[in-house]
Amino acid sequence: MRRREFVAGLAGMVGGSLVPRPAAGETARIDRIGIQLYTVRQEFEQNPEATLARIAEIGYQEVEFAGYPPGTPEDIRRMLSRYSLRAPSSHVSLRGGEIGADWDVVLERAKAVGHRYVTVPSIPVNQRRTLDDWKRTAARFNQAAGAAQRHGLQFCYHNHAFEFPEIEGQIPFDVLLAETDPQLVKLQMDLYWITRGGKDPLDYFAKWPGRFPMVHVKDMDATPQRGFADLGKGTIDFARIFRKANQAGIQHYFYEQDSTPGPAMESAGVAFGYLKGLRF
Repeated sequence: MRRREFVAGLAGMVGGSLVPRPAAGETARIDRIGIQLYTVRQEFEQNPEATLARIAEIGYQEVEFAGYPPGTPEDIRRMLSRYSLRAPSSHVSLRGGEIGADWDVVLERAKAVGHRYVTVPSIPVNQRRTLDDWKRTAARFNQAAGAAQRHGLQFCYHNHAFEFPEIEGQIPFDVLLAETDPQLVKLQMDLYWITRGGKDPLDYFAKWPGRFPMVHVKDMDATPQRGFADLGKGTIDFARIFRKANQAGIQHYFYEQDSTPGPAMESAGVAFGYLKGLRF
């Protein structure tokens, strides 16, 4: 199932994963480890509560939604609370040509669930063919983000790899960053996809400091196909990236895996163990 279908198909807490500033001679670690629930989407569709219970048992403290289970926002908040989980963010769809009543409904629900961020996970192909398409998308993001801010929410965009090949001599991801208000529009950097796109996250952290409050942490295998790998078993040097967390503005770290070599919950356990032990 594709992410967009999952977001649309599931009935449709604020907290920090801060990296403590280490004292001299010490190394930093991730304080609160999160998971994007798209990783365990099949389990979550079948039994949301049991899935959250297992996620909490593994040790995760934060989750990011990609579609909601049945129930009211208050029901969802209570379910999260039962397992001492926080949900700082949700992936949401930005539909229609105008930002209006439908978007307000999305924002009101997100606020009621307890999110701090609303994150658009992708851009449809027909809206990203030309440089002007990207500029129109940036203008639309500014408008949507202004509405989010009025609801007390921060708007974010999650990248894939398609933002990085040049169009008309420019990199679309750079255009998106340059054309959006840095206070209104933040980025959730997917570390696998930016690497797959041939770019170095550190270059973007240096050029656009503070624009990246969230990251998706997924690994890349060493094959020519550059597929997905269980976290810590691939080629991406996460310690190198996370040493620049303060420059980037990273507040939340979500493990995410589009597909896993075995049961998704097993990979979730591997990922948690890796991130729990990571020092940088």
